[in-house]
Amino acid sequence: MAAADNPADRCRQNLARVRDRVAEACRVAGREPGAVRLIGVTKYVSAESTRMLLGAGCLDLAESRPQSLWAKAEALADHDPAPRWHLIGHLQRNKIRRTLPLVSLLHSLDSLRLLEAIETEAAAAGLVCEALVEVNLAGDPGRTGVMEADLAAVLEAATRAQRVRVLGLMGMAAVPDGEESSAAARRQFARLRELRDELAGRVPTGLHELSMGMSGDFVEAILEGSTLVRIGSALWEGIEG
Repeated sequence: MAAADNPADRCRQNLARVRDRVAEACRVAGREPGAVRLIGVTKYVSAESTRMLLGAGCLDLAESRPQSLWAKAEALADHDPAPRWHLIGHLQRNKIRRTLPLVSLLHSLDSLRLLEAIETEAAAAGLVCEALVEVNLAGDPGRTGVMEADLAAVLEAATRAQRVRVLGLMGMAAVPDGEESSAAARRQFARLRELRDELAGRVPTGLHELSMGMSGDFVEAILEGSTLVRIGSALWEGIEG
């Protein structure tokens, strides 16, 4: 099998290519490359492919469904060094108990009810959950995330929590029909950064993290201050799931 056709080699090449693009975006933005952490999204692929990504050196991994995270965490429990799991999709309250011990960072704290439920479960388990508040940048009630008008109240409640540490904000750009995608994404990412800057003083952690940017728009996100980019399809080009 030629090197270019070897899935493990292709995985390493894809990861190196994405890291190069992250570094270049940081250079253009006047930021250090180490200021941005790459999160490999594995929801598209099997545990075997995920193991290849770990072997290539990407230890931060993300799933959008709790059940998939449980399965992959079990399948890869023998990997050394251990992966750091991120949940980037909605967390239902009935799945909190099983998910919390596995997750390094929850990107999708999207309501007061979820905050309260995590606080209760984390206290019972003797854990502290580190999380990002997901903001509904589109202002669309049909999408997940806290509306801008409710964000201050959620952050205020988080400052009273003993078992939830909010480290920053997360958002996904929603490009309106007819708009040029790059410019529209940058405006929404800039808005998330502005919200973070406006509200950081209200949270003891300072809201240092901004999780924004995926395979199609992570360069724009980095230019607007992202510290965590969630990359899926760009890592799996040419690789069967």
